[in-house]
Amino acid sequence: MAAPDIFYIEDNEDFIDVVERAISQIDNKTIMQTIDDGALALTTLNSLAENRVKPRLILIDLNLPGLSGLDLLKRIKENQALRYVPTVMFSTSDNPKDIKTSLEFGANAYVTKPMGYNNLIKCLSAVHEFWLNTTCLAS
Repeated sequence: MAAPDIFYIEDNEDFIDVVERAISQIDNKTIMQTIDDGALALTTLNSLAENRVKPRLILIDLNLPGLSGLDLLKRIKENQALRYVPTVMFSTSDNPKDIKTSLEFGANAYVTKPMGYNNLIKCLSAVHEFWLNTTCLAS
């Protein structure tokens, strides 16, 4: 079982398609797995961790069915095998309370989804470059 580079939890299928296209344009070798439900995402991440594989980056939308993005984040950070995987909240909300709570729950960063495809490319390029190419991560 191979882990994806990016594990993205998002319930908007249209936005998933746009993000997948953008990531492919940024680096067509990046493997991205998407799941549209928080509870299913947690089950999948736990299964990966049990097999001693984990994604290099987890992106989480704030508003998810099944298990909210914040609850999912909290559960990820409570899991010994997953707690050091960089986890970035990726949401349309720019509410300071959402940002503060996300960081308090252990998010490594909070990124507001930009408007327009070109801005999305710039945003995801920066996220990709920093988290997948620049930082040194715990193994």
